[in-house]
Amino acid sequence: MSRPTATITGIGLVTPVGRKLDDVFDAVCAGRSGLRTPPEGHSAAGWLEAAGIAPAIDPTEVLAATEARAVDRFALLALAAAADAVTDAGIEVGRDVDPLRIAVVVSTGGGGLETYEQYAGARQRRGRPGVTPYLLPGMLSNMAAARIAIKYGIRGYSSSISTACAAGAQSVAEAVRLVRGGEADVVICGGTDAPLHPTIAAAFGNARALARGWADPTAASRPFDRARNGFVLGEGAGVFVVERTDFADARGARGYADVLGWGATTDAHHPTTPRADGDGAAAAMRRAIDDAGLAPSDVDYVNAHGTGTPLGDVAETVAIRAVFGDTDPAVSSVKALTGHLLGASGVVEAAMTGLAVGRGVLPPTHNLDDPDPACQLDHVRGSARLGEVRAALSNTFAFGGHNLSLLFGPPSSRAVRHHPSSMSNPGTSRG
Repeated sequence: MSRPTATITGIGLVTPVGRKLDDVFDAVCAGRSGLRTPPEGHSAAGWLEAAGIAPAIDPTEVLAATEARAVDRFALLALAAAADAVTDAGIEVGRDVDPLRIAVVVSTGGGGLETYEQYAGARQRRGRPGVTPYLLPGMLSNMAAARIAIKYGIRGYSSSISTACAAGAQSVAEAVRLVRGGEADVVICGGTDAPLHPTIAAAFGNARALARGWADPTAASRPFDRARNGFVLGEGAGVFVVERTDFADARGARGYADVLGWGATTDAHHPTTPRADGDGAAAAMRRAIDDAGLAPSDVDYVNAHGTGTPLGDVAETVAIRAVFGDTDPAVSSVKALTGHLLGASGVVEAAMTGLAVGRGVLPPTHNLDDPDPACQLDHVRGSARLGEVRAALSNTFAFGGHNLSLLFGPPSSRAVRHHPSSMSNPGTSRG
């Protein structure tokens, strides 16, 4: 007896390149950048040379006005993405699914950073009276998941995973585990982060992790390029509705892609630096492929973590080569356009990977003008590439040595999504 298949039936995104799913995919294929210098009045103005700034979210769009003052931006981004995902899936708790048979796993790398920074400053100025009782429900990392559960009446399993930049991708893996294990029929899963604040910007900048010295902010994020010198900090959220495939079929839901497998490992090497031999990342990819019952030669595309850091891109290249050898799948990173969305990055990029499978369109790595010889792979660059994608990996790695790989395949649900005609001829560059 085969185990239950996990199918993505709803996707919601809030990203620096847009919010509507088709617009985001079109942007990463066509090269429309979401990176810019934070404008005057933005909290990161003067602190970041370039940033991936997501659209503003009106709190009353997702919450009652009386609740808005206790909600940090990281939770608002997640609520907005969840609203779009739930609408996209066409599912209603209580009507289509038992409240105890739906779970929520929405994670974050940082939690309510804006709220904490605001009231830490107020405490220094005013002492105890400066700290609101709303601090805790604003800053706690579980509040995105909790707010979503409260809004939709979800009474099943609920969790928030704290694995830095791997948190969102690991939430998708947890959703698959819950569906396979029979603990849930439906899981709302994803990641969110809103780190564009002075203290966080200063910390990353002082660590020399950020791209610097680029007059044009859209040129600052350069995965695998010889001139890369760091990542661009961004914000956003990505949420999936993942269903057991037979459950989705019973209600006539349309699938984007199946999550075929996942793999997680830990480098056990250094708090911030990846293993130079890429061994932990390679092991995560192998586990994902093995979990799906496939071979590396079955994988046609890898959506790389590809942050644009000198060490990280080389380590990932070494790992990809170790796993795939001469099979040489196509590789690209969308962070050149979105920036690094921390805990949200894995889900946003997983969405692009799932769409690449479903539509047979591989987004390119932009700003890859002069590929680093140490990062020699079959890079998709210049323009999107057309072709059948039997299976695709999405890689996410994190401070602390967390490695997470998700493997996607075509949807096995009876009803499938049809890609829009606007993506029918994006180009066929082989890079």
